[in-house]
Amino acid sequence: MPLWTILFPLLSIGLVGLGFVLPVGALLIAAAVPALCGSVLASVHHAEVVAHRVGEPFGTLILALAVTVIELALIVSMMLAGGPDKSALARDTIFSAIMIICNGAVGLCLVVGGLKYREPAFSVEGTTVSLSTLIALATLCLVLPSFTTSNSGPTYTGAQLAFAAIASLVLWGSFVFVQTVRHRDYFLPPAGVDDESNHAAPPSTKVAWASFGLLVVSLVAVIGLAKVLSPAVESGVAAVGAPPAVIGIVIALLVLLPETWAAARAAATNRLQTSLNLALGSALASIGLTIPAVALVATLLGMPLQLGLTPKDLVLLALTFTVSAITLVTGRTNVMEGVVHLVIFAAFVFLAFVP
Repeated sequence: MPLWTILFPLLSIGLVGLGFVLPVGALLIAAAVPALCGSVLASVHHAEVVAHRVGEPFGTLILALAVTVIELALIVSMMLAGGPDKSALARDTIFSAIMIICNGAVGLCLVVGGLKYREPAFSVEGTTVSLSTLIALATLCLVLPSFTTSNSGPTYTGAQLAFAAIASLVLWGSFVFVQTVRHRDYFLPPAGVDDESNHAAPPSTKVAWASFGLLVVSLVAVIGLAKVLSPAVESGVAAVGAPPAVIGIVIALLVLLPETWAAARAAATNRLQTSLNLALGSALASIGLTIPAVALVATLLGMPLQLGLTPKDLVLLALTFTVSAITLVTGRTNVMEGVVHLVIFAAFVFLAFVP
């Protein structure tokens, strides 16, 4: 196991501890940024070790779940600290995660895979199941609140919020069952694809467990450093006059760095199916686990919770799902489709700063 994959997470945890007991100054920020990058790379390394040991699709599911649970803790903690002013934080972060994953991460993987392998292949059955579940989750949780009439504004009533939370859990739980048990073959690379990772001997059980522990430490370090840096991020967003929704984008970018990097590395070794499993699975977990948790917190504490998207974001979401459906319908892809997704992602980021 490379020494740096052990040192970076441990050093980052130390910086997180300093960030909670000392004022966050320029020196701590300067140290936190490279530590964050190192922890991201370390988490990807350990996730790949675990994935190579347990096989697909369990490996990608482990990374997606680990990142989402810690992302959820970050969102809830910021909501509790910010009070009513953070009522739209969960919506902004989840929407940003969808746009980053479905356009930024998927687009990057398609470009990387297309440049190296011309037309990389993937399983249509698996991507169709993932995408249809994601569309249903996003519509129930982010679109309908803007059109229901029982409450004014982009919010659900208590009963509506409870239904959306239960529906999210049912959809996500059913997807995990299909992915890992009922139709696991849908999420494996299609026949004839040479998966370069198969040429390396799998790690021992001892090494895999050690990497799993260090993966958890790395992800805790990534989220902890993101929280340490969040006041500086909020100050920077306010200083440039950007809308508050940009904070959700920055949080999602920081949290999704490990998954995006892992997905791009998989695409570079002709494992586009692994890339799509990781990307779409992360988006599903982001909604399926986050919405029930923030709904419970908001209900227990009597906090407002804005879930409905603005008209601009609704158009971007519809465009994303339409293009994704076209991209993932044939079982093969190319560079041009990746460029389309990356341009949509660029439009999302640009319009967040210039709404």
